[in-house]
Amino acid sequence: MRGRKQAAFLASIFSTLALSVSIILPTSTKAESAENYSLTIMHMNDTHAHADLLPNMVTAIKEVRAEDPNALLFNAGDVFSGTLYFNQFKGQADLALLNMMNIDAMVFGNHEFDLGSGENGQKSLSEFAAKANFPFLSANVDFSGDAYMASKQNNTYTETPEDGIVYNGMVKEVNGEKVGIFGLTTEDTANISSPVNVKFQNYIEKANEAVAAFEDMGINKIIAVTHIGYDSNPETGNDLLLAKYVDGIDVIVGGHSHTQLTAPVVVDQDETGAAKDKTVIVQAYQYSQNLGELKVDFDENGVVVGQTGQLIDVASKAADSEAAAVLAPYKSEIDSLTNQETGATAKKVLTNPRLTDSAVSVRSNETELGNLVTDAMLAKTKERNENVVIAMQNGGGIRAAIDEGPITTGEVIAVLPFGNDPAVVQLTGDEIKQILEYSVRLAPAESGGFLHVAGMKFTYDSTKEAGSRVLTMQVKVNDQYEDIKADQTYLVTTNNFTAKGGDGYEVFAKAYQEGRVQDIGAIDWEQLRDYMVQDLNGDVNPQIEGRIIDTLGKEQEPETPGQEPETPGEEPETPGEEPETPGEEPETPSEEPETPVTDDENNQDNDNGTETPVTDDNNNNSDDNTSDDNAGAVDDNKDNGSSDTDKNPQNQGSNTDKPGTSNNAGNTLPNTATNMYTMILVGGLLLVSGIVVMIYRKVKHA
Repeated sequence: MRGRKQAAFLASIFSTLALSVSIILPTSTKAESAENYSLTIMHMNDTHAHADLLPNMVTAIKEVRAEDPNALLFNAGDVFSGTLYFNQFKGQADLALLNMMNIDAMVFGNHEFDLGSGENGQKSLSEFAAKANFPFLSANVDFSGDAYMASKQNNTYTETPEDGIVYNGMVKEVNGEKVGIFGLTTEDTANISSPVNVKFQNYIEKANEAVAAFEDMGINKIIAVTHIGYDSNPETGNDLLLAKYVDGIDVIVGGHSHTQLTAPVVVDQDETGAAKDKTVIVQAYQYSQNLGELKVDFDENGVVVGQTGQLIDVASKAADSEAAAVLAPYKSEIDSLTNQETGATAKKVLTNPRLTDSAVSVRSNETELGNLVTDAMLAKTKERNENVVIAMQNGGGIRAAIDEGPITTGEVIAVLPFGNDPAVVQLTGDEIKQILEYSVRLAPAESGGFLHVAGMKFTYDSTKEAGSRVLTMQVKVNDQYEDIKADQTYLVTTNNFTAKGGDGYEVFAKAYQEGRVQDIGAIDWEQLRDYMVQDLNGDVNPQIEGRIIDTLGKEQEPETPGQEPETPGEEPETPGEEPETPGEEPETPSEEPETPVTDDENNQDNDNGTETPVTDDNNNNSDDNTSDDNAGAVDDNKDNGSSDTDKNPQNQGSNTDKPGTSNNAGNTLPNTATNMYTMILVGGLLLVSGIVVMIYRKVKHA
């Protein structure tokens, strides 16, 4: 009887022990053995023919691959347009360097279609594709109507992509796992470029088709390489909307909006606000300045469980010697082209003054050069949209003077070296007033965000409190000035940096977020060159016209309707006299001609004091030394397309992790943790065994 009781007792003890082990041990095994799948992705976008930094980019890519040989590399579009490299070589100079990078795939940007009208189709694009040693991805671009590109399109999702061919998507096997990749291009290309017979289809529909195609192939890790913009006009789509509306996309590698995402952005809610699997969004800014690097972790079901990313400063890397040798003949030809005359002649020196050596500044006063730049913006934009009535250009974006005499291409690009896309913004009169108040908030001190204007004039009083300085605002209509009405809507053109809220312009940023900004598919320095040659017939002699007047606390005489204002300090004009005829109105006495100098006294923004535009890939387009303009900066050593600081709120996005950190929710435990856990488990089992033995002995001797 006692034996049976002892046996039953021991059986109960060992059953309990076995049950404990069955519960505890699997957890330990999973912590030790379950490993997530990790993928490294490099990415670049919107290089815009800034080829001089591509040899440095090659070095940065090689360094990443030295750590992870299986890292993928994607180009998110807009290789075309921006510098003389494109004007001269139609993308072939860039391609010579891109072909050295082992790019896995590229998508088309809107600027890849810029030459369509002049070539009656995409001839240059087809020649670019033909010589590329990488494939192209495009799920929503239909080339069937284009004589040059139709034969290059293969509307499939392939596991064996060929160089120079355009696929809807492709499959790459990386570290034993298959990854699906597809491409998208902004539908807005039809409005802002010259696609001619190329059609653009709905990005949401085509993205859903792509995801379904990959899932049917058993693939659960999906990447979208896009050129639709991080937070661009919602009417034509953007990456944030793509992540919300399309389930199944794990990573979006973006371009088009020139957004500087210093850390990956995570979208984990759908369009209704419901929780969804994570979608990670990255974008690497512009002009070959950064190489993006993303490391993303997936669980066994292909769900993103962690990510970390950074933007690698390409300029900080040494140029790859082989790549530099490949670029050298192209660069030599470009260097000589910068000295070619445009056909325009400056009748006098057009200075770019600063307060360090002048009584006036391009960043705080109306200048002749500022008037020339904005006149060009307005005239050339009106050719595309006749309803545009005002132009605005940030003073920090005007970078160099123009010498008297024949104007060279190099001088034009030195004035506007960033190759910015002009944009058209819908603004109310009240919003224009808020913008002008912000423009003159620091006056008479300098500000990179100080706006030069065309098509309008305004007065302000710098002795008043900031935010309440603007006194009058008028817009030119049929050669007469009319008061700007607070509730009336006006079309304003400016560069795309300012249009997105650069230099801290919250009104512009709001308009951008609400879809009231339209890219017109042009380049700013080309506008200036063409205006001087075509509209001015090469005779360049801009004047100070009283477009921007600081009353300095003095009461102003009422103006006769249509009358141009007098510049303070000038002789009175005959009532009603228009001072717009060249040479009719004297310059502000304090503005003496100066020897052309670089725009920066404080060269801490990587533009190195250079005025050579085609090699100036790191220059800066706003206030280099005004603390107000640097507020909220992402990186003072980066050029954000028109400023040295990136104040665009959309550039940081929402739901971001801290820069350089990773969201590791759901990751396996570190080795130290699993080892500790195992030791505790073994110790516990030994303790339980000891107790069982002790009890057994007591029962046996009972």
